[in-house]
Order: sequence, then structure tokens, then C-alpha cells
Amino acid sequence: MDNHPSNQQHRSHHSGSHTHHQEGHHTNHANHEQHHEDHHDHSGHHHGDHGGHGHGDHHEHMIADFKKRFWISLVLTIPILALSPMIQSFLGVGNAWRFSGDLYLLFALSTVIFFYGGWPFLSGMADELKTKQPGMMTLIALAITVAYGYSSLVVFGLKGEMFFWELATLIDIMLVGHWLEMRSVMGASRALEELVELMPTEAHLLQDDGIVTDVPIQQLQQGDRVLIKPGEKVPADGTIIKGHTTIDESMLTGESTPIEKQQGDTAIGGSINGEGALTIEIDKTGEDSYLSQVVSLVEEAQKSRSKTQDLSNRAGFWLTMVALVGGFGTLFIWLVLGYDFAFSVERMVTVMVITCPHALGLAVPLVVSTSTALSAKNGLLIRDRAAFERARNLEAVVFDKTGTLTEGQFGVTNLDIFGDFDEDEVFQWAASLEAQSGHPIAQGIVREAEQRKTKLLEVDSFSSLTGKGLEGTVDGRDIKVVSPGYLREHDIPFNEDTLSELSAEGKTVVFVLVGEEPAGSIALADIIREDSKRAIQALKEQGVQCMMLTGDNKQVAQWVAKQLELDDYFAEVLPDGKAEKIKEVQQRGLITAMVGDGVNDAPALAQADVGIAIGAGTDVAVETADIVLVRNNPNDVLSILELAKSTYRKMIQNLFWATGYNAVAIPLAAGVLFGIGILLSPALGAVLMSLSTIIVAINARLLKLNS
Repeated sequence: MDNHPSNQQHRSHHSGSHTHHQEGHHTNHANHEQHHEDHHDHSGHHHGDHGGHGHGDHHEHMIADFKKRFWISLVLTIPILALSPMIQSFLGVGNAWRFSGDLYLLFALSTVIFFYGGWPFLSGMADELKTKQPGMMTLIALAITVAYGYSSLVVFGLKGEMFFWELATLIDIMLVGHWLEMRSVMGASRALEELVELMPTEAHLLQDDGIVTDVPIQQLQQGDRVLIKPGEKVPADGTIIKGHTTIDESMLTGESTPIEKQQGDTAIGGSINGEGALTIEIDKTGEDSYLSQVVSLVEEAQKSRSKTQDLSNRAGFWLTMVALVGGFGTLFIWLVLGYDFAFSVERMVTVMVITCPHALGLAVPLVVSTSTALSAKNGLLIRDRAAFERARNLEAVVFDKTGTLTEGQFGVTNLDIFGDFDEDEVFQWAASLEAQSGHPIAQGIVREAEQRKTKLLEVDSFSSLTGKGLEGTVDGRDIKVVSPGYLREHDIPFNEDTLSELSAEGKTVVFVLVGEEPAGSIALADIIREDSKRAIQALKEQGVQCMMLTGDNKQVAQWVAKQLELDDYFAEVLPDGKAEKIKEVQQRGLITAMVGDGVNDAPALAQADVGIAIGAGTDVAVETADIVLVRNNPNDVLSILELAKSTYRKMIQNLFWATGYNAVAIPLAAGVLFGIGILLSPALGAVLMSLSTIIVAINARLLKLNS
């Protein structure tokens, strides 16, 4: 389970409403999290269909759309700045750049940028108002509409200042902010396609006359007989009617060791056959199969995820209220005080335009972009920003055992020698014999031999004792490495109490026989990672509860939990149970992360508040997760927690810098100090905006993993 390459690709999305997206509604930033979460709705997804317009293509289309709008708007902004009287005055060029009809050209260029560059925000405002959730899109749309409408009236005779330059620069900044943000969080999941791809495409169908025909697995029906060769994937759920083998179900059930299978046992579609050929009779196909049920569980958990609203969106909501109340309040007060309509409207427009700071459009995207790049450098791939933000409040982390807390492969833990036999010799005989087999226990013993630099001897007359062990002649001696069952069968005495103790610790024990005399025993277990111990200790110091989920039996789980000093553990849990156990932890009122690497973890990863995949795990786990740990190191869970907290702090700081100057600028723009000759001009407002934008950009860049 450790060696499946990760595949950081996009989440699937089949909405059937691509025309809606092309109209620009997909750009609604106010519902950006809602929109992102809605992409998890696969209810109309046909499991066998890899066609259609994927969410990855849709997301790329969105990014390309923002990028195109930004560059075109930026090119148009240059002549708009040059033609704006306020900018000309600021640069001290007087009337040198003026010409007949220049204001009409300025109006025409600004109209293009307003409708083309501003379309995502205008359509976004419509969507926000429909859902009664005004936010960033409403604020931006309000500012550009007021600036455009008022400036257009000035071109055609109303007394006042033109804000076309403000309109253009605001649209440019907001477009680049959204483009940066979407580019940094791109990568939605293909989890369901990855699950389907676990199945082989063809099966060896056995005809009644004994002829084998290769057929697509879609043609398999209940009652069909299928041949499965060594090393092949099981094409569908069925019952073994012929053959004896071990089957690796680790990706599906979480059982860490391959399972001995013989006639009458069940084989799960998608699991991998070991060394023996099998004939199975198909029991379940299509939607009834085990893998399809896992697909359904992932769909269900993804659809039921909590929706998180953007921080900047919340700030946008309050600033929209401030802009409306402040703007119309300013207009009303100046009119009541007896000032003319042109002066009063100019004050209102200045307030409403200044209320939408350029920096707010970059405050969160710049931090997101920086933290995404920083996390990637440190081996943490953020796939879902909303989930990453939730990670700062984590109260419980539930780890999958196999391949996450443990190595997912056998290692030698005990070597006991009986009588006068020599330890090195006994181990050398056993390792030489086991080197002839590909069984996981054999591989564990051979790995230990490599570490001990044990020289392997030649083996003659090698044979496999079906289901019981191996036999061969090593260095002239008849050597067997066998299970306790073999000793019981042949009435060979051994210490049952020692065996029980080792088994209680979740260890598998094999005996080395010379002839029929026991020379020693070797105990093996799924090795606990050193990284796991450090990670769990550090998380507990942060006040996070650490738990374990596993498909293994209670004895194994209890032993691992004791070694790692876990707060809780759940054993013998199948995939449907895993998602339920995560719900159970969540029902304790804990914000919960799940860390896993197998197909069996996919529903639980989707159900958790934060799904974290070990990057060396299966494609499905990686595609279902919100965050991927590239380095396969549980310590990185702590790094996620720290980076999420640091990122949130930077966002809050940036939102303060981006909006804080409003406390000064809005009253001045409204004319509170007009009586003593102080009135904030739009040009000075622009300087203050630029200053807050620079501060926000520098502050975002100061984000560090250990800050």
C-alpha cells in the first residue's frame, strides 16, 4: 500500500450546465467556497463514464478567462490613465495631453473595461443578491458601477470629477487577485474516476466447454466463472470455486497482510491476486459490488461537507454595508446642509469608491498564494483551501494504521533460539529459504537479512507447504519455516504461552525447523514508523487528540495504540465503518482530520473536516483528500496545523491593513473636517489605497512555516 504513485490531478465535476459557467456566473467569488464545494456533487455521475466535461477543464477555463480579462483590461488601463484629467493634473502635464473628443474616447475605453473586465463582478453581484449573501462581489460591483455611472454623467455635462482611472485600476487589481487565488487552489478531485480505474478492464471468462475468452468486465453477469492469473486484479466480487492463493485487499479493506484464500472464500473486485491461479464465480457486478459501494460512500460524504465562507467575503459584506450607509448618509447630510447636488454626489461617490480598497482584493489571495507555494516547498499540497483554513482549529486527528502510522510491511521484531542452536546460523537458514518466496512474511525476513548483512546460502529441493510454510535443503540440512498450525498438526511441542503473548501484540510467528526439531522462532509485525511516535507526541502537546482507524484485528490495534500512546483506536473497521467512525468522533464535538493512504480510507477522508492523504498512497486516497503529504511523513500533519494557524493570522493582519485605513479615509472623504478646510481628495485617497496595497503584499510575503 506504500508504493502506489500519487496522482495530483483534479476533482471530477459533471454538472451539465457548462453554458451557465461560460456566461460568467462561475466567477462569483462571493460564493467561491459554495461553488467549490458544489463541485463535489457527483449524483449525476455515471461510474463507468470517463467522458464528459470534467471539473478540471472547467476550472482551467475559469483561470484562463480571468487571465484573459486581466491582460485585456490592463492594456486598456494605460490609455485610460493617460486620458484622465485627474492623473494629468497629478503628473503636472496640464493640457498638453488634451485633444478634441478625448473625454469621449476615455468614456468609450472605460465602457469596454467596465462591461468586459467588470463582468465577473457584476454577474457575481447578481448571484450574491439572489442568495441574499452580499459580499466581495457586491462591494466591487457597487464601487465600479458608482464610479462608472457618475463619471459617465460628468463626461456628458454633470459638474464633478471623473473616476474612470479608479474604475480601471480597481478592476485590474480585483481580476489579478481572483486569478492568483484560483491558480493557487486549482486541483479539484478525480476521486471517483480513480476508484473506478482500480478495476481491470477485462476478465478471463471460462466457457462451459473450458475455453477461456477475454471479455470487458461490463459484460460479466452473476454466475459467470472467471479465471484470475497470479498477480492480476480480481475483476468483480465473487466466490472462489477452485484454487488456493493469498489476496492483497489492503487498498480496499485496510487489512495489512495478504489474506489466505481457498475454495469457498470470497474475493473482492479490485483486490490483487497473489501467487496462485483462481477460478471464481461472480456474485456481484456493477452497483452491487463492494467498490461501487465505496464510490457511493465517497459521493455521500463529499456532498454532505460543511460550507465555509471566505474571510475576505465576510469583510466584503460589512464593507458593502458601510459603503451603502456611508455613501447615502453622506449625500443626505450634505443636501440637508444646503450644498448643491453636484458637490453632495461627488462626496457620496468618493466615499463609496474609497470604501472598496484595492488591497482587500489582494489581502487573502496573496496570503493563499504564498502559503500554497510555501506548503508545496515543504511537501504539503493544499487541494482545498476551505479545509486547510479549518485545519487551524483541529481538535482530533484520526490516523489510518497501515502505511500511515506503520510501514505497511512486515519487519522482524523477535528472534528466539531453542536449545544449542546458533542464532546467526538459524536466521541464515531461514532467510536463505524465505528468499525463494515472494510472500510478505518472506520479504520481511529477507529485508532483516539485508540489514544484518547475512549471507544467503543456496537452496535445493525447494517446495511450498500449501498454507503452512516453506521447505528446502539449505547447506545440506532439511530446513522448514512453518506456521504454528504445522507444529500442531505434526504434534511438535512448542511454548503456546509465548506464542499467545506475541500474538496479543499483533505479531505473526513462524518457526524454523531442522528436520522436525524446532531450532527457533521469528516474530514479525507491521513496523511502527519512528516518525509516527514523534508526530503523535507533538500533536498531543498542542492539545490535539490522536486516534487510529484500522481494518486489522483488535489485538494488533491495541498493541499499536499502546506503543504510540494513542487517545483512542477503532479496530476491524471496514470502509463504510470508517466514515461512520469519523462521524462518531465529529459527534463528540471535535473538529476532526483523517490521515490515510488507501482506497478504504477514501470515504473517511471525504467525511472528515480535513482529509489528509499520505502522498505515497493510492491515487484514490490522494484524490479524495484536501491536503496531500508528499513526503509520506506523519510529522507533516503538525506542519499543516502550524501553517494553517500562521496563514490565518496573516489573513487577519492583511484584512486589518486592507480595511483599517477606511476608519480614517471614509470620514475624511465624507467631509467630516470640511469646516476646518480638510477634505480628502480622490487623488489622496488613491495614494492611501496604494500604501495599504503595498503593506498587504509585503506582509503576505513574510509568511513562514514556523511563524
